[in-house]
Amino acid sequence: MDTIVAIQVAAWRSMYADVLPDEVITELAGAEAGERFREQWHSSLRSPPTSWHRLLVSTERRAVVGFAALGPAGDPDRWPATDAEIYALHVDPDHVRLGHGSRLLNACVDHLTEDGFHAVHVWTLEAPNPLRAFVEAAGWAPDGARRELDVGERVPMVRFHASIGERTG
Repeated sequence: MDTIVAIQVAAWRSMYADVLPDEVITELAGAEAGERFREQWHSSLRSPPTSWHRLLVSTERRAVVGFAALGPAGDPDRWPATDAEIYALHVDPDHVRLGHGSRLLNACVDHLTEDGFHAVHVWTLEAPNPLRAFVEAAGWAPDGARRELDVGERVPMVRFHASIGERTG
């Protein structure tokens, strides 16, 4: 879990340093937040909510350098039997632009299609950031859903989606 948490924190710091308040970025890198993240990851991996919840990793020279967490969509306007969500997709900042993100995204779609999902969503900050640019470049589009992340101040988020698999009947 330490590697996943380290990648998550490093990615957030790298991706969102210009968007989130400095105190939030500092808090994310703190020991208390790290311990909370480790507990959350340990709990979710030990007892996933469904058999469709997955954690995929990307490796380089046998070291984990990126990960994606995915499963059924959790938003009330999505149907969890056919709509999926990528809850997190992060690559260590020292390993970005080497294909890890693309391979993780493709692996997510492959697993979700195998599991019978027809659409996949991901939430990202509304302000320009690497995750938003990445999913837009991959052909995903905003679907009109919005929410706010409360980090002491409200930060707008948008949901992107892509169609996957085939719908029948």
